[in-house]
Amino acid sequence: MDDVLSILQNLDWSPLWISLKTGAVATVLCFFLGLWAARGVLRLGPRARAVTDGILTLPMVLPPTVAGFFLLLIFSLRRPLGGWLYESFDLKVVQSWAGCVIAASVIAFPLMYRNARAAFEQVDVNLIYAGRTLGMSERAIFWRVVVPSAGPGIASGTILTFARALGEYGATAMLAGNIAGKTGTISQKIAMVIQNGDYVTAGIWVVIVLVIAFVIVAVVNLLSARADKNPKRW
Repeated sequence: MDDVLSILQNLDWSPLWISLKTGAVATVLCFFLGLWAARGVLRLGPRARAVTDGILTLPMVLPPTVAGFFLLLIFSLRRPLGGWLYESFDLKVVQSWAGCVIAASVIAFPLMYRNARAAFEQVDVNLIYAGRTLGMSERAIFWRVVVPSAGPGIASGTILTFARALGEYGATAMLAGNIAGKTGTISQKIAMVIQNGDYVTAGIWVVIVLVIAFVIVAVVNLLSARADKNPKRW
C-alpha cells in the first residue's frame, strides 16, 4: 500500500492530459465529419452506398497498426503530402501531437459515422417533408429537424467515439510515437511500464482507464434508456 501511495504522489499525469486532449479534439473532428458522411451516404444509390460505406468503415475492421502504417506513408516528410504540410505550414505530423489527433480520429471515425447513419435512418421522413412544406432550407432541416430527432443515437456515437479515441494505441504508436509529455498517451504509458516490469504503475493506469470506461458506458446506457420510453422487461 505504501508503494502505491508513493507512486501516486510522484506519478506523471501528462499521459492522462494528453489522452483527454487528444480524445476531445478527435471527437469534435469525428462528430462533424461523421454527420456529414452519414448524411451524404444516405443520399447515394445502393451500389455507391455499399462501396462508400465499406471505405468509411474500413478503419474499424483493420488492425490499428495497419491503419497507422498507411498514415505513416501518407504523412511522412518523404511523401508529397507530408512534405507539403511541413514546407507550407511548418506542420509536422509524424512524431507530434497532431499525429495523435489524426490517428485517433481515423480509428474512431467509423463509430461516429455508423451511429449517426443508423440514427438518421430511424428519423421519420414525414418530419423532413413537413420542413420542406414550410419552406425550410435543406441545411435548416438537417440541423433543426433531423439532428434533434436523431439526438440519442448521435449522442451515443459521440461518447463511444471519445472512448475509442481516448484508448487508441496501435495507430498512434506508429504515427506519433511515444514521446513523454508530448505524444505519450495512457495506452502507450501502460505498454511502456509493463515492458520495464513496473506492474504497480501499470495497474494504477489500468484502474484509471477502467473508471473512465465505466463512466462512459454508464452514460451511453443512460442515454439509451432515455431514448427508449417503453423498455421491454421480462
